[in-house]
Amino acid sequence: MNKLLEQAFSEAATLPEEEQEAFAAWMLEELDSERRWQIAFARSGDLLAELAAEALSEDRARRMIELDPDTR
Repeated sequence: MNKLLEQAFSEAATLPEEEQEAFAAWMLEELDSERRWQIAFARSGDLLAELAAEALSEDRARRMIELDPDTR
């Protein structure tokens, strides 16, 4: 365990038990969410490549519409 994580856990250990439970639940949810994003991103490589190729093709064919961020 690195020093920063060790410090975070050490400080969390000083919290009341209810807050420790909430912190632990939040930390586990964040780790699970990160794992799900990593899996989803890893699976999306082919789709992202297809979308990028399509966008480049549209741009080369001059079928792109420039968006103005100041208008809706």
